[in-house]
Formats: sequence, C-alpha cells, structure tokens
Amino acid sequence: MTENEWSDWMALDEEAFGNAVPPHRAELYRGTTEFDRSLGAFEDDLLVGVTAVCSFTMTVPGGPIPVGGVTAVGVLPSHRRRGILSALMTRQLNDLHERGEAVAALYASEAAIYGRFGYGRAADNLFFDIPTRGATFAGHAPTDPALRLRVVRPAETRAVFEKVFEAALDSRPGLYARTPGRWDVVLSDHEADHRGAGPLRAVVVEDHGGPRGYALFRIKAGVTEHDMPDGELRLRELFGLDQAAYALLWRHLLDRDLVVRVRAAQRPVDDPLIHLLAEPRRLNAGWLDDLWVRVVDVERALPARRYSAPVDVVIEVEDALCPWNARRWRLSADTSGARCVPTEEPADLTLPVTALGAAYLGGRPLTPLLAAGAVREARAGAVRELSVAMSWEPAPWAGLVF
Repeated sequence: MTENEWSDWMALDEEAFGNAVPPHRAELYRGTTEFDRSLGAFEDDLLVGVTAVCSFTMTVPGGPIPVGGVTAVGVLPSHRRRGILSALMTRQLNDLHERGEAVAALYASEAAIYGRFGYGRAADNLFFDIPTRGATFAGHAPTDPALRLRVVRPAETRAVFEKVFEAALDSRPGLYARTPGRWDVVLSDHEADHRGAGPLRAVVVEDHGGPRGYALFRIKAGVTEHDMPDGELRLRELFGLDQAAYALLWRHLLDRDLVVRVRAAQRPVDDPLIHLLAEPRRLNAGWLDDLWVRVVDVERALPARRYSAPVDVVIEVEDALCPWNARRWRLSADTSGARCVPTEEPADLTLPVTALGAAYLGGRPLTPLLAAGAVREARAGAVRELSVAMSWEPAPWAGLVF
C-alpha cells in the first residue's frame, strides 16, 4: 500500500467496520500509519482488503522488545469468504518473521477471528461505572502530604504526560512506547471526539520533584428533571507513578462537583482501585479482552522474556501457518534468563501456538487451557510447571487501542 491509496483505504475501513471516520481522525490515523508495512489486496483496481503493522517497542516480562502491532485489518463486505483475509494475514506473518519480529500483538474487533491465525487472548481489561455517592476509600488508602493537584490544559501539558508515561512504560507488560503520532491521537480534542461530552480535561499530581501522575477525561454535564446534578465523568486514561499519586488522582475524579458517576473503560484487571474502594461492588465492573498476542518465532520469543520460576520442559508447538515453529522445543529457564532450542526429545506437553501467545505476557495461566482440552500433557505436572514460570505480575495491559 502507498500513501496515494489512502482515500481508498479509508473508504474500505468505513465499509468493513460500518462506521464513518471524521476527516480529522483520518489524518490522525495517517500519522500513525507505516505505509511500507501495510498490505492491500486488489481486484483489478479495486482495493478489497487491507492490513498494516505498527513498529512497537512493547514491555514484556523482564523488559522491552520489538513487537509488530497488527492493525487496520479489513475486507470489503462484498468480498468475504474468498480467502482474502487468510492471504493477507499469512503474508503478514511471513513478513514479520523475515523482519525479525518474534512477537505480534493486536486488538480484535471480533474475538473469534484471530485464533485462526495463531493469536491468543493474552490480556484482559475491566470497565467501571462508579456512582460517586458512597465511593469512599478504605482506611488503608495511601496518602502523601507532599503531593498537590494541578488542573491543566491538555494541549499545553503534553510534555508532562509524555514524561509520566515514559516513567511508567516498563511497569507493566503490554504497555508500548508512543510515537508523536500516537500522542496526537490520545490528545485529539476535535468536536467529533467529544461524543456528547465536553472538551478534554486533565489534572496532574506532582511534588517538589516534578509530576507523579496525570488523568485525562471528559465531563458530560447534566441535570435531572428536578434540577439535581447528573454529570458523568468519562476517563480517558490515568497513570500514577506511586501509590499515593494514583490514589489522589482517583479521589479527585470521584470528588468532582456535579458529577454523579465516573465511567472508565480499559482498566487493568488488577487495578488498585479495586482495593482502594471501601465497597468494591460500587465499581460495577465488567470484563473484556485487551491484547491478543501471536508468537511469530518460538526460538527467539521465549528467551526474549524473563520467567518467574525455574522451568525445564520440552514443548511440542502446533502451528499451521508458521512451519518454522511447528516442532519440539526445549525451554530451560530460571529467573536470570532462558534458552530455547529445537530438540528431538519426547514432548512433556503439546500446545497450539495460540496458547503460547495467550501465556506470553504472563497474564493467562495454562492450567485452565489444559482443563479445557486446548493443551495436552504427557508428563504429569509439566503444564503447571510452565504455567507458573510464565506467570508475571502485574497483569498485562496495553490500555490504548492501536
């Protein structure tokens, strides 16, 4: 795909996803698109399918690695069931392999699609719908008298947000470094971005040493028929670099005047807010999938991350699309490093590459997959051994759709 085909790409995107992309949003997407990493399928001169990759540095257990962020996958509704998606996704996997990216990740528009191509559900997120009345904190909620809040204009405070995010980047598997174009998307405040709420707002928490966190949000003002406050605060994102800063940011959001509910989407499944509220049922939490991960190259991907416990297992990997993965591998690892080499030894366990992707970021145990029949065990205890070794805290979460 080339930039000259951008208008056709956007037209396909609108048809495939059934939405209307505002012009300013299309320009933002253009700013994050790597055209040399995009693929198009054509019928004569008609663009009928597309997919692309963003070059990310993503945190995995133990540190950052290069990851291919798969995005913009779509096929014209008139051309479904013709193998176009399969051809694009297979070609993309080969390109990722040739480029040397051992891991790929994506957000799924439909969860049932991507298991066919080896992606496993590696991270989840929560959404909250919190009534502010009664949203008191437990007595153990951390505080720091040195912290202060500052209401800021988002467009003028970008450097502060970037500094805080960079400091938080290595704190959780799944977080990925943001390009300037990605920050443009986060801070976009065109009227079409409001979606019935007000302009983008922000608050920064800081001490004498500088910023310790920030929150981005919008407020949909409202009153009841009896002229009582009925405002809704919609959280865009929140990062705190320590416990007290994190708690203070949430306390500010829950205490905003004229706001009766706070809605927060895409929060990590181990969000500390669960334990900050005296009554956690007031979160009204729901559960959704976050990142899906694909191990493109087993031999490089498994040693690229750290392990929580020693492990020495022979794994038979089933992978119909990446034949270089489909064999037995001996993984030997401890808390200091890992080695993964081909072997002819008998397998201790057999798993599809989707299961390996699901476990890769440390947030998906393998033992339930054994119980569900997705993983098979030849040596008793082998699945649990690998599952414990691959587990990691905190839970994986990317927090921003790409």
